[in-house]
Amino acid sequence: MKPRLILACLMPTDVNIRAMREFDAIIAAGPDDMTVAEVTEAAIAHEADAIMFTNTLPLSAAAVAGLPPTVRVGATSSVGYDHIDVPAAKARGLHVTNTPGVLTECTADHAFMMMLAAARRGYEYDRIMRKGWRYRIGQGDLLGVRVTGKTLGILGMGRIGRAMAQRARGFDMKIVYHARTRLPPELELGATYFPTFEAMLPHCDFLSLHAPANPATDKIVNAHTLSLLPDGAVLVNVSRGGLVDEDALVEALTSGKLFAAGLDVFRQEPDFDLRFAALDNVFLSPHVGSASKETRNAMGFRALDNIAAVLAGKGPIDPLWT
Repeated sequence: MKPRLILACLMPTDVNIRAMREFDAIIAAGPDDMTVAEVTEAAIAHEADAIMFTNTLPLSAAAVAGLPPTVRVGATSSVGYDHIDVPAAKARGLHVTNTPGVLTECTADHAFMMMLAAARRGYEYDRIMRKGWRYRIGQGDLLGVRVTGKTLGILGMGRIGRAMAQRARGFDMKIVYHARTRLPPELELGATYFPTFEAMLPHCDFLSLHAPANPATDKIVNAHTLSLLPDGAVLVNVSRGGLVDEDALVEALTSGKLFAAGLDVFRQEPDFDLRFAALDNVFLSPHVGSASKETRNAMGFRALDNIAAVLAGKGPIDPLWT
């Protein structure tokens, strides 16, 4: 008998095919991912051994408590896990896992695209062309800011932060960073470490956020920290919306303190703050940093690998608690 799985999120076809081949799977049919209530009901009815989900499913303490005792593992197809109450899962003995590593390059690609597009007014240029252009643009019009040779500050120097730094080196950018722990020289690769976020900010022409969402980073980008950036800096966020005080960010963008921002994540998703959509100096995307065929397949397969390992008695590959 195949182990029973609730696949609660909409996944690429190849991931669904593998899930159906290896598991007795109930798969989210859309148009949206399954809710907590739907997952709980399906897990009880199916006597599920495992659930697979993503950040659209808030696996709170109450949600963990509502799962039937048959469920032994919950695998999120994401690196971030701020949507999971890990202590509650551990207290129940529910293994929870994520998918680190497999989305590093794709997410760094997206972050660098967001930075270039924000700096070079990509949204405005695209809008002009889609409206038909047909008028002269003078050499003093629609000027962006150059990326090459500038200083990039990175908050969080894990896998994705380091991959972002590597891309920036190709543009002859100077790299400065703040993280909880300084990297060893072989990973630092000449980047300059600052022991505090505030000390780094005055040096940043560009600031890219790659830290996890937790109480220590909640609204770490706020009116005070934004004021420490040089005038005309550019902010990029592909990590978590919770890192940013969005009222303060709107003020910085409308006042001219910031030249532009590239935002892939927001405090409320998908119901993001529409003030950002009204600003020409914001390049927006809908939390799609890992959205390539190769990466989304790899994430889904990694989540399934974690589930299979736990159900085979081997323990999780990517445990969120030990």
